[in-house]
Amino acid sequence: MYAIQVEDLVKRYGKTTALDGLSLEVPTGCVQGLLGSNGAGKTTMIRILATLLRPDGGVARVGGFDVTKNAAEVRATIGLTGQFAAVDDDLTGYENLLLIGRLLKLSRPQAKRRASMLLERFGLADVGKQLAKTYSGGMRRRLDLALVMVGEPAVLFLDEPTTGLDPRSRAELWDMVRDLVAGGATVLLTTQQLDEADRLASQIAVIDHGKLIASGTPAELKSRAGGQSLDVRPADRADLEHTRSVVTAAVGEAEVRAAEGVVSVPLVPALSGPDALAAVARRLDDAGIEVAEIGIRLATLDEVFLSLTGRPTVTEAPAEAAPADAAQVTGEPR
Repeated sequence: MYAIQVEDLVKRYGKTTALDGLSLEVPTGCVQGLLGSNGAGKTTMIRILATLLRPDGGVARVGGFDVTKNAAEVRATIGLTGQFAAVDDDLTGYENLLLIGRLLKLSRPQAKRRASMLLERFGLADVGKQLAKTYSGGMRRRLDLALVMVGEPAVLFLDEPTTGLDPRSRAELWDMVRDLVAGGATVLLTTQQLDEADRLASQIAVIDHGKLIASGTPAELKSRAGGQSLDVRPADRADLEHTRSVVTAAVGEAEVRAAEGVVSVPLVPALSGPDALAAVARRLDDAGIEVAEIGIRLATLDEVFLSLTGRPTVTEAPAEAAPADAAQVTGEPR
């Protein structure tokens, strides 16, 4: 039923509590998003699930195996990719994959077949014989994900996998993640890119100061943050303030999001979206304001996180402390 089960997980670094009784269950065959600002405990949780850290309390299981009692079995079940691609720049893409295959005790013919298949699967066949140092950021990320898949893990931990990627490379990586889940894998995705979680995750958990503060589908979380809003983008940014006054007069106090060039107003339950849209459209037409975009939307995940924590996802909180014993992990790499 569950690929990952976490019960009352606790981890402390001196006087700092990184995880404070966190519990979470992740169904098999889905993308579980894990949201939180810097220092919320996301990476600490990943390290524990990947057997790189021992918890100070609670229980964590991956694929039914206890991460402390059955570490070898957990490592044989998982794949992990961090925020930066871990590839050997002085090897070709093919050689990187072949090396991991041999480390995982595949025979040379098996490792060669696996490397060739993964290069094709991840769109790297044309550059497989080129040194990894010549790869673009998106290509390096794809190779990194291919390296993780050499061992055919059932559970995949992706810790902010699209950090530093351009929009096209991000979209390509999202498609690959969807393909992996369609093939039966379970993915635990940590990210500060809320559009990423919205597009990929079927379930989202929000953690703050090491505690689970909300969970559900993206739509469920958005509905908790205050229902619908009406957004208007005037064709001329010079009309933003005039647009705000017109929208306010029509449906209620509106605000200007200057960076986006948008006027936005939350809709009260008594006012339906279509009625509000019609009323605002009439007022804007009467005022002679040309509109580039107008529509009704649910709350964004940014607004969900802000309503839950009182701050945006990206903060200046200190990074989670590095574990003193992380280098002591043994077992086959996965």
